[in-house]
Amino acid sequence: MHSDEPYLMPSYVKLLVADAERSASFYELLGFQRVHHDPVFVHLRWARYADLFLVATPPGVSLAGQRGLGVIVCFSATGDLGIETIAARATAAGAAVDGPRDQPWHTREVVVSDPDGYRLCFVEPSTAFHA
Repeated sequence: MHSDEPYLMPSYVKLLVADAERSASFYELLGFQRVHHDPVFVHLRWARYADLFLVATPPGVSLAGQRGLGVIVCFSATGDLGIETIAARATAAGAAVDGPRDQPWHTREVVVSDPDGYRLCFVEPSTAFHA
């Protein structure tokens, strides 16, 4: 499938961002592919049915407080790009990174904060067994 092949999305996430191009560049650095963009809207794809939309905050609108407080958007990292690589890329870009670390539910995860403060979790199966 080409990354821009359209399909009906059963679920997706839209994030309001301060600068759509800056955010899109950060997401592409992590491994997302840009499907579509215009000055206020960027469609990104991690994998089939794992789409993310970045929407520029409308002029004059101010979002007070931490973005996405209490929400973590998760993506499976079982493809070519492992979580160590994702963590290294995010760290090199100056992002806050937590992990990678093994979780008791048999996954290895890294949490990355994007330029607007949204938290993204990249998950792969753990090779360690937790009793």
